[in-house]
Amino acid sequence: MIRFILLLGAMMALPDFAVAQQLPTDLLNTPIDGSVAAWIIRTFGLLTVLSVAPGILIMVTSFPRFVIAFSILRSGMGLASTPSNMILLSLALFMTFYVMSPTLDSAWKDGVDPLLNNQITEAQAVERIAEPFRTFMMANTRDKDIKLFVDIAEERGQTVFTGDKLDYRVLVPAFMISEIRRGFEIGFLVVLPFLVIDMIVATITMAMGMMMLPPTSISLPFKILFFVLIDGWNLLVGSLVRSFS
Repeated sequence: MIRFILLLGAMMALPDFAVAQQLPTDLLNTPIDGSVAAWIIRTFGLLTVLSVAPGILIMVTSFPRFVIAFSILRSGMGLASTPSNMILLSLALFMTFYVMSPTLDSAWKDGVDPLLNNQITEAQAVERIAEPFRTFMMANTRDKDIKLFVDIAEERGQTVFTGDKLDYRVLVPAFMISEIRRGFEIGFLVVLPFLVIDMIVATITMAMGMMMLPPTSISLPFKILFFVLIDGWNLLVGSLVRSFS
């Protein structure tokens, strides 16, 4: 601590360090032309977006459908913690990046890259970045779900269109419930064969008089073997990816 104070005092005593006081401004890339307030607001907005990035990932991407299908698969097989949550979330995350790669590339090319090159303003960049996600959500949202939120908004006297485009306050919740519904549909189809195996094993054990033996302890190896033999992960992931427009 004493050494730090002495070093600080020596730095303040040197006249050459009067010019060096401009270094933090250059390092932080803060403006020096009187627009410090705008820079502060922009930085605060960027930090806010980064803090809610996980929520944005869930709301406007294919992530919910993957997570729901994988979770139902694990429950249907009777596995409590295998694969672990980290593995399922990581798989769902990377599959989301795979499905959303055209959307992300378009958002970067049309919005982020021009903003970094100072070709467009922040407001224009936000609009251009959001437009590919709007296209993706519109292509994967049921008309029935959109109509539900449009009707509710109109009943409350809210505006549902911005120009000729559907407002995000209507589109995002409609997209989310569409994704949840499709995730449960796929999960039902995935868990149905495992349910049949459980019923067959339970019937056999009852017929053999093994009342005290849990059928799941016998059916679990057969369900794992069945899933491996049909190459279940390949079929499930392929079907999930192809289910997106």
